[in-house]
Amino acid sequence: MTIALWCVLIAGMMSPLTGLLAKGGKVGGKAYDNNHPRQWLAQLEGRPARAVAAMNNSFESFPLFAAAVIIAHFSNAPADTLNILAMAYVAIRVLYTACYLLNWGALRSLVWFAGAGVVITMFCIIP
Repeated sequence: MTIALWCVLIAGMMSPLTGLLAKGGKVGGKAYDNNHPRQWLAQLEGRPARAVAAMNNSFESFPLFAAAVIIAHFSNAPADTLNILAMAYVAIRVLYTACYLLNWGALRSLVWFAGAGVVITMFCIIP
């Protein structure tokens, strides 16, 4: 399996891992409610709430990234270039999540655009 395909797995796991950060928060002094998870998560504030937002954004951005990698892979795009772009995307998403958690909105937006640029570039390297 190529590095780019491993990056699809890693990027796919980022949402659930970010969700774990959110679940460490408390709502009204109460820990995570597994019986009503969406209601509980919707009541979070501060860093845990930002972790939920980062998790949701990861879920939203993942399909296009995965499609770009898979289409480029099976279209015989240059493997080295695709691997570098996929690793860059994962690194950008880690930085994006950190910016979200630290409440750095302007930098977060710039990092998001960098991630989108990487995905667009993946489509552009397809022969």
